[in-house]
Amino acid sequence: MSLDAQLRRALADRIRYYNELGIYDFYRREVSATAAHPLTEIGSEERDSMTPRAKAVAAPVSEENIFEAVRPKPESGVTDPAQALRLIREDLGECTRCPLHKQGRKQIVFGVGNPHAELMFIGEAPGADEDQQGEPFVGRAGQLLNNMIKAMGIRREDVYIANIIKCRPPGNRTPERDECETCSPFLMRQVAAIHPKAIVALGAVAAKTLLAINAPMSELRGRWYDFRGTKLAVTYHPAFLLRDPRQKKETWKDLQMVMKDLGLPIPQKSVE
Repeated sequence: MSLDAQLRRALADRIRYYNELGIYDFYRREVSATAAHPLTEIGSEERDSMTPRAKAVAAPVSEENIFEAVRPKPESGVTDPAQALRLIREDLGECTRCPLHKQGRKQIVFGVGNPHAELMFIGEAPGADEDQQGEPFVGRAGQLLNNMIKAMGIRREDVYIANIIKCRPPGNRTPERDECETCSPFLMRQVAAIHPKAIVALGAVAAKTLLAINAPMSELRGRWYDFRGTKLAVTYHPAFLLRDPRQKKETWKDLQMVMKDLGLPIPQKSVE
């Protein structure tokens, strides 16, 4: 498709802006020939309404190739997952991309574990203990997650653990949609760097954000999903299990499904 000069510049400006947010992957969606392209409407009024950050990255670009303006992911071409994760963390910086950075967070909670892990756990957001220590799942819910991992016959050091968002929401409230959308691209890059064989989404927020499915946990659990070429299973968040220990048996069923797929022996001892 041939693009006129104005549209090419507008598209390049928009891509630059998303790159600054940590978003590098884009997907083409077919539209009808009569549908107006949203970027054709970009003019001086929209540019004036853009934030200073967006304006700063919206410099003029060559019309020959709009993607000359798009810088590749810092980890592109890096084959070592540990090095790739370091580059992603550096790119994240002391993030100010959403309001959480000025709502009481002490530090960014990036993720922890084995860069070569076959199994990855993804939760919702850091809590008070995680915000204090800079590591996901270190509080009471983290201790239960450790027990869950141990019950599977593996160690915490064998897996990789992260959250949908990397800053603690005030009062441990549920993350807002825009916070998830702003932060999750960095998680997607972590997943791509680690390339685990299986992912376990812990809780409804993680499951619904990753799968873009608005369904109750009873419908999300008990099956595999294809997530960017990786198998993904859903189970209860450890914090929920602390409030309702009766669901530990159901969680153990979910973990057994994961263990079977990974070829791990199924021990008789369940989650405590």
